[in-house]
Order: sequence, then structure tokens, then C-alpha cells
Amino acid sequence: MSEKDKQFYELLAAWEETYKKGQLTLWIFLALKDGKKYVDEIKAFVEDASNQSMTCEEQSLYRNLRKYQHIGVVDYERGKGNKGPERKYFFLTALGRELLDHFVSRNINLFFNQKVKDLLKTEEPL
Repeated sequence: MSEKDKQFYELLAAWEETYKKGQLTLWIFLALKDGKKYVDEIKAFVEDASNQSMTCEEQSLYRNLRKYQHIGVVDYERGKGNKGPERKYFFLTALGRELLDHFVSRNINLFFNQKVKDLLKTEEPL
């Protein structure tokens, strides 16, 4: 690999890492949009729905969920686990649902605009 290619892929990896960190909140909210989930289910949803492009550690999820709970956009209730102790089942509060709806309306729906779709068209992949 040439030095130019190496630099290109380092820049791409750095951008993707920053981008993915910013996306984690959206993916967690999307996971909780359709109902209560415990952390393993949230993790599986994020990885599956993102075609494995997003991964997240349980510790990261718990840290974020605690932060979201503290600001009132996520809450949890305890429920039975399969064979072990009770689990925390997380869900979006009314405020969390409203926040997600407005975020999607203001930020995600832009990507469905034809002008933006045209801009996103790419040449052949590298």
C-alpha cells in the first residue's frame, strides 16, 4: 500500500470513528422506539440494523443509558431475565420520543431530499 493510500485510509477511519460516535444516540433511540429492550437487545438491534457497521460495548451502552435517564429521555423498569436475575428494560419516555421525532425531522429527513440524494451519488467504490 502506498503512503498516499495509507494516509487516505487513516483519514477515512478517523472520520468514520467520529461519525459513529455521534450516531450512537440515534441508534439507541431507534432501538427503543418500538418498545422496551434490555442492553443485549439494544446492542443486537444496533449491530443488525446498521448491517454491522455500528458496534457498541455494553459498558458504553450503560453509560449512555444512564446519561439519557438522568436527563429524562430514557427510563427503565425491571423485569424477569431468562434464567438469571431481573433485567433492566429500557424505553423512551414521552420526551425521548418527541426528541427523536424532532431530530429525525430536522436532520435525517434531509437525506431524502432529491438534491441531497443527487449529491450523495458516488462514482465507483475504491
